[in-house]
Amino acid sequence: MSDSIQRLYQAAHSCRQDDPSTSRTARLLRAGRSKMAKKLAEEAIEVVIDAMHGDRYAVIKESADLLYNLVVLWIAAGIRPEDVWKEMDRRERLLGIAEKVPKKKILEDTSRRKIVVLEGRRVRKRR
Repeated sequence: MSDSIQRLYQAAHSCRQDDPSTSRTARLLRAGRSKMAKKLAEEAIEVVIDAMHGDRYAVIKESADLLYNLVVLWIAAGIRPEDVWKEMDRRERLLGIAEKVPKKKILEDTSRRKIVVLEGRRVRKRR
């Protein structure tokens, strides 16, 4: 997948100087980060809605749109895919591949944290 993202990044990056009247990417890049962020948020919401409706094919299509808009925003922010892959590698060393970094800051060491499995359902409070 990282190869696909890299190819998308290179193609979108090369569109920066294209005519905005013929290139959606050039038009989006010229519209500014605020517009790009809005488009990214719209696509994310569409993925969520389609997932909630159980529409697998729509989730796939909207996910591709989401990745496209994310890559365009990376270009505007001066972020390369390699920058993101490095962060993912760092997190994998700390937490494992399937874990998200907690909101509280983690010490930047190379040892891995123990992964704790949480109970799948909530306990209701008694009144």
